[in-house]
Amino acid sequence: MNLSTFFEHLDQVEELTFVLPNGTYLPPHFHLTEVALVSKKFVDCGGTMRDESLISFQLWSADDYDHRLAPCRAYGIVERAQEALGFGNLDIEVEYQGDTIGRYDLDFDNGRFLLTAKQTDCLAKDKCGIPEAQPVSVSVAESSGSCCSPDSGCC
Repeated sequence: MNLSTFFEHLDQVEELTFVLPNGTYLPPHFHLTEVALVSKKFVDCGGTMRDESLISFQLWSADDYDHRLAPCRAYGIVERAQEALGFGNLDIEVEYQGDTIGRYDLDFDNGRFLLTAKQTDCLAKDKCGIPEAQPVSVSVAESSGSCCSPDSGCC
């Protein structure tokens, strides 16, 4: 989710709710402790120089159970960070403390912000010799036979 989409969704909700990928809700007394512009310059495994920038929200839960971050307050915090850091309509990543700091993408459904799992990937598959995934089709005759017979070709 990018920043403008986040603001659009923020305008639609009366209560700020975040849900982890496993369906667990963040405690309603969470804090938005950081809004950051994160820039990463790196070389992928194929030798290509790359630049990546994103907005990072750090969410944190404390023992102050009466704390509630209203959508309008979150809007103000993010808007102030945008003015100070000069970031545009970048994608948002969310950090939240589990067993370690988790990094999540952000989605929205049914009035709730969803923290979604991020995945690693090779950015230079062609240079690493990793073939593109091909769809696997198995005929009925092949799937009904034993794949572990000595003449099946799987060993």
